[in-house]
Amino acid sequence: MEDVLANESIITNRLSKLSFTENGASSHTPVSPLQFVTDFTVDNLTYSRAQIRAAFYPKFENEKSDQEVRTRMIEMVSSGQATLEVSLKHSGSLFMYAGHESGAYAKKSYGNIYTAVGVFVLGRMFLEAWGVESRRKQAEFNDFLETNRMCISMELVTAVLGDHGQRPLEDYVVVTAVTELGRGKPKFYCTPDVIAFCRKWRLPTNHVWLFSTRKSVTSFFAAYDALCEEGTATPVCKALDEVADISVRGSKDHVKVQGEILEGLVARMVSHESSKLTEKVLRDFPPPPSDGVGHDMGQSLREICASNRSDEKQQIRALLQSAGTALCPDYCDWFGNGSGDASSKNVDGLVLTKFLKAHPADFSTIKLQEMIHLMRQKHSKKHFPAAFKCYHNFHKINSLASDNLDFKMVIRVHSDSAFRSYQKKMRDNPGLWPLCRGFFLDINLFKVNEESAGEISEDSNLLTRNINGSYGTSTMRTDGLADEYAHLMIKLKFLTYKIRTFLIRNGLFILFKHGPKAYNTYYVKQMEIWGTSTGKQQDLIEMLDEWADNIRRGRDEEGDLDPAGRALPSIHGPTVMDTVPKDEGLIIFFPGIPGCAKSALCKEILSAPEGFGDNRPVHSLMGDLIKGRYWEKVADERKRKPYTITLADKNAPNKVWRQIEDMCRSTRASAVPVVPDSEGTDSNPFSLDALAVFIFRVLQRVNHPGNLDKSSPNAGYVLLMFYHLYEGKNRSEFDSELSERFGALVKMPSLKADRTPLPDPVKSVLEEGINLYKLDTNRHGRSRLQPTKGSYAKEWTRWEKRLREILFGNAEHLNSIQVPFDFAIKQGLEQLRAIAKGEYKTPARTEKRKFGNIVFAAVTLPVTEIRSLLAKLAECNPKANEFLKRKDMEYSLKRAHVTLAHKRSHGATAVASYGVFVGQQVPINLTALLFSDKTAALEAQLGSINGEKITSKNQWPHVTIWTGEGAAANDANMFPQLLSEGKATRLDFDPPITILSVLEFY
Repeated sequence: MEDVLANESIITNRLSKLSFTENGASSHTPVSPLQFVTDFTVDNLTYSRAQIRAAFYPKFENEKSDQEVRTRMIEMVSSGQATLEVSLKHSGSLFMYAGHESGAYAKKSYGNIYTAVGVFVLGRMFLEAWGVESRRKQAEFNDFLETNRMCISMELVTAVLGDHGQRPLEDYVVVTAVTELGRGKPKFYCTPDVIAFCRKWRLPTNHVWLFSTRKSVTSFFAAYDALCEEGTATPVCKALDEVADISVRGSKDHVKVQGEILEGLVARMVSHESSKLTEKVLRDFPPPPSDGVGHDMGQSLREICASNRSDEKQQIRALLQSAGTALCPDYCDWFGNGSGDASSKNVDGLVLTKFLKAHPADFSTIKLQEMIHLMRQKHSKKHFPAAFKCYHNFHKINSLASDNLDFKMVIRVHSDSAFRSYQKKMRDNPGLWPLCRGFFLDINLFKVNEESAGEISEDSNLLTRNINGSYGTSTMRTDGLADEYAHLMIKLKFLTYKIRTFLIRNGLFILFKHGPKAYNTYYVKQMEIWGTSTGKQQDLIEMLDEWADNIRRGRDEEGDLDPAGRALPSIHGPTVMDTVPKDEGLIIFFPGIPGCAKSALCKEILSAPEGFGDNRPVHSLMGDLIKGRYWEKVADERKRKPYTITLADKNAPNKVWRQIEDMCRSTRASAVPVVPDSEGTDSNPFSLDALAVFIFRVLQRVNHPGNLDKSSPNAGYVLLMFYHLYEGKNRSEFDSELSERFGALVKMPSLKADRTPLPDPVKSVLEEGINLYKLDTNRHGRSRLQPTKGSYAKEWTRWEKRLREILFGNAEHLNSIQVPFDFAIKQGLEQLRAIAKGEYKTPARTEKRKFGNIVFAAVTLPVTEIRSLLAKLAECNPKANEFLKRKDMEYSLKRAHVTLAHKRSHGATAVASYGVFVGQQVPINLTALLFSDKTAALEAQLGSINGEKITSKNQWPHVTIWTGEGAAANDANMFPQLLSEGKATRLDFDPPITILSVLEFY
């Protein structure tokens, strides 16, 4: 690495001493800068040099859903691979500063009111922090940035540049990134180093939380879900402080400087060492003092802008003058030198073309030319919508000559799709430099004589040979994660911010331009896109319509607006159902893999004389007999017969679940997934034992309609392909998602619980196949049905043969570990009948529960078992019988749970603390029945999960099973007091009755 830097230094020194051609003109030549550009020609002695002046983080778009990203984050933290870092999102604009000569930049521009405001506010931050020493510190800071070629990025929050939902209380900046530009690609400081840097220079820092354990990270996501529709800065920060492993408070308190309306949080993966580094930085760099507090600060930003409101140029000049010469010694980036402007499209094209044609003088230029060439290729332009704006660099106007031109280039990316396309290119070509947000370059075009050209070429070749991927390595710590995970991040926004910003601020135009009805349509659609809960939508409809009415009346004092009638929009969202309605259809589908007995279950359902116990017809659509797009045909069939119970006899991986949800909404149906019961692995809902049994079953088939049987040469490969469709979720996550999306989950027994372990040869051949499948898909992609034609054809042929030999050689074991087939089918059918009878709670229109809107944590008990328990109790206990005989439990008892914590009673943090256990089973001992004339409940004692005792925040854990007229479910909390007052009856269970239940969020 030292050799590389030394070689780069040699090139830089030689370039500074080069002999230019004799055609050079001095800076005093009376020729306009534009004329120099036009006359400049590119030949074999023309070179270019490009250096990055400012850059913010690359914009990385998650290719997976937010749910998948959250799941992966939890997995990485749980396994010790990484730590989750969460930072507060202040609502402002991107501002970057690289020094008094290197410049100040906004997201896509410079030399305007945005950067002038940024310079002023940055100067104000130095004044607050350093007091009378501020000017000297500003000069030192500028020298430091220029000498070390660094750039700091900030969130610039002001009331003069437009606000995001809430007018900030103060004008300020918060540092979000520190970047070493060096002579290579940008290197971003890790957060501990950003904190150290900011505390050294007394710059404002953000609030940061670290989550390094499974419990803390699951509690974080649960806390967000509990607060996402109502959270503001104070309760959100309080909740995160309580669940985080480390909390580093920002030097700017969001509540004091911006207000309570909080835009959101940014969560990203960082090195698992980040916690230790942060603790060390906090020890070594205590919070700095604010020496400027109480000093005369001069005119404020708002006062300066208000007094110069009529002239933006005068605003800029006044702001820069107030910032002072230490921070801004000249204004050439804003006003140039009066020689002209090189920002027209024609000049942009001239400069860019000449830059790309010229020989690169160093490695940095090679890589930047490579990036721009890629983005400007004719076939790539639609994938990389961007502009390359070029301006004269007036900081170097004195060196302007006919053979030496300096420019600033702004890379403006017009669409986020460009970043996604570029990421794909980087995966194919890891050597590409990243495309950053806020990307600014210094460009130098120059000519040399032949002797100097030879020196540059020789040194550049030496540098390129020595680079080997190590070029530009930062001396600072990085997050130390593989690229696949280093860019794993998620933005979590709050509804309070979205209401102020999108529904009110952005909605004003629609309201005044198109009227109330259009505004109603706009905000209802936005809330549906956000997944806002039905209850919250109803509250907001009333509020927004009242607001719209008042704002229009206030503006229509002279009757100029069209008095169109107001109409409350209908809510197109889901309607809450307690049971599967009998007047609707039902879709039974199978998220499994071949060999899991789905067709056998469908045949049993069709042949059962009593069907599902109601008058709805049952219709089966076997995937192996339907050509073409199967799910489209199912949808068509359901539209013709929406009242039908449809058996979708085809494996349904998660990519089709959304289609099934859409069918439910469009044909008034519920959907029930049927899965083979299996423990799964850490990353797949199906265990290797299950995979072995399913392959074994397939290889015993004869004349299968889909040709997947013993005669299929690729049967093992096909099973692996289906198996990997579910890769990325363990069994708990798989079951939880299905339950959340569809409300019910049927588990067909498949393997015996007390079975012996899988024989080593079977396990080995399956693992060999899985590894081969990964190699094959890395080379050829997924969903190939003919692996014998690929690069691993011989390997697949050998593996398929060995697979058959080993499985049939272990047939006795594979047969012995299976639950009897008839029993499995019977169990599946009984569960389906229970659901069809309404004994299962289903969600609103089977729509997947969006993340967010968690209200309470509870342990859910199976209603059928509770009803059965009460029936048996009534048979053997006269008091119970006397009480229960007057109660229709079939009608009144639709759901049963033990509340662990409620957001209103115990707070969001208490609810979130159960996040680590969600989806896991917990035993519950029911110890007594208590009843009064108004309420009845079962006393509950909670068991443990993985050795950790589950406790309820309620003083008396219970299951409310009945309430009389005028009573509420939470009235059951009063039973201990009612008992002491003789107003309730208690019937003890001896011994207690144990029921296995599931911990869930509601």
